Amino acid sequence: MSVSVVRRPPVAATRGHTLFLAVLTAGAALRVLVMLGYDTARLYWYDSFTYLDTAVNMRPQGAFHPAGYSWMLWLLRPFESMGVIAAVQHLMGLGVAVLIYLLLRRRGLPGWGATLAAAPVLFDTGFLRLEHAVLSDTQVILLVVAGLTVLMWRQEVSARAAVAAGVLLALAGLTRTAAVPLLGLAVLYLLLRRTPWRRTLALAVAGLVPLGLYAGWYAQHHGRFALSGSDGVALWARTMTFADCARIAPPPDLAPLCPNDVKLDAASEYVWDAKASLNLLGDRFAHNDRARRFAVRAILAQPLDYLGAVVKETSLAFAFTPIAHPKRVGVPDGVFHRAGGGLPEDQPLVRKVRAEYDPDIRAMRSVEPFASVLDLYRYPWLLHGGPLFAAVLLAGLGGLARGNRAALLPWAAAVFLLVAPVAALDFDHRYALPAIPVACVAAALGLHGTLPRFRKSP
Repeated sequence: MSVSVVRRPPVAATRGHTLFLAVLTAGAALRVLVMLGYDTARLYWYDSFTYLDTAVNMRPQGAFHPAGYSWMLWLLRPFESMGVIAAVQHLMGLGVAVLIYLLLRRRGLPGWGATLAAAPVLFDTGFLRLEHAVLSDTQVILLVVAGLTVLMWRQEVSARAAVAAGVLLALAGLTRTAAVPLLGLAVLYLLLRRTPWRRTLALAVAGLVPLGLYAGWYAQHHGRFALSGSDGVALWARTMTFADCARIAPPPDLAPLCPNDVKLDAASEYVWDAKASLNLLGDRFAHNDRARRFAVRAILAQPLDYLGAVVKETSLAFAFTPIAHPKRVGVPDGVFHRAGGGLPEDQPLVRKVRAEYDPDIRAMRSVEPFASVLDLYRYPWLLHGGPLFAAVLLAGLGGLARGNRAALLPWAAAVFLLVAPVAALDFDHRYALPAIPVACVAAALGLHGTLPRFRKSP
């Protein structure tokens, strides 16, 4: 006896998703235009080259960058192409938008609402620039959004989902150490939801095991059980904008780290300025532990000054007009700029990476006629920064105030992703971008039930 199988027509599978598919297609087309408008990926000195060097000589960097992003670069190494890296990252950006949309539809939002929440990732030039650069940001965003999506997919978190979320958040932390505390935030979320303790423990173990293994690998190379060797240097630089050694009263071994006559306009600048007190001691990262001890003493002696510095610089994310911080860098303006300039060819690391990873490594150039088409694209700053970003965060907070617990985890994650880099080092418009997709999820969930669904009349 034969059994007939009824197959859904293709139209049925896309019913209710037409708007998002159209928007997603437009976002994909924009990324194709970016790929055509620039002849290679954007390379930053020195971040991009340390990532690529780690991918070739697989060992943990002793300074800022853990190796998570370099693992992806290692997988793409056979292609010997910066363009392939950019293409993969553009696909990641599309994937983030898809995850946001699917999660919000799963949570009952109408198609237009879920599409609106995913739109900034698809069209904001800030995200497009990150996708087209050899930087870890896009991978961090994807892993964080994926981890939160798995955790929030069902009302009751299964053991399998807990393990998957733990692994994804751990990988996010191994891509950028600032994301590591999100694992603790996820554990706290499960505890508040009174999730069975075995599942909460499964998430914690699934996240801590990769972090522990990496820290052991780091210890083999650098003699210290850690994820990086720059946390103390970064926190020391953070304190240089307010530290007063008359109040800190450091012991003799820490006194040389006190602020000297160097006055810079941003905390992060103290990491690199050759005349800053830490750098006068030699290799800054060799004094990481010492710098951390100084920073902790400074924060304990001047907690209100530290808090004031963090609040002041976090507020830069909400400025109506973008503020350059530090002043030597440009500000995001929603425009695709013409590519020019060159690479620091005098640096041995540039020549080393070119020889070992991609012989065709070069500075990014604009390509006509596509660059002229990109010139016509103007993404308004107000759609991802300034007061509107504040409104998005307040919308999520408003949902929490009304008892909408669904917004709790993404809202807390968004606030953490915004504030943590400032608390650990400094504000940077680039560092604030990962908070935006998660904040959009929180806002959509917070507003869910208060906005019209535009149902058709019977």
